[in-house]
Amino acid sequence: MAKGYWIARIDVRDAERYKDYISTAKPAFEKYGANFLARGGQYHVLEGQARGRNVVIEFPSVQAALDCYNSQEYQAAKAIRITVADGEMLVVEGA
Repeated sequence: MAKGYWIARIDVRDAERYKDYISTAKPAFEKYGANFLARGGQYHVLEGQARGRNVVIEFPSVQAALDCYNSQEYQAAKAIRITVADGEMLVVEGA
């Protein structure tokens, strides 16, 4: 079974409230086996427009990645995130 990956590109507008998003999302990430591979580190723009924060999260499967996103736990965190940050998120199937 292929692993699933969240890829998120985020511009945070309110860093203090973004901390609330992170703490609220933590139970969902733990429940669905999230493994953070990249979380807001240094980046180099090669093409296109960059966002200030880039995150790659590995899950045991695509289904686990989707289930995490759709979980009540994560949806509570998302309600915070959309008020304090702009960005794009997607799930990618691993090789």
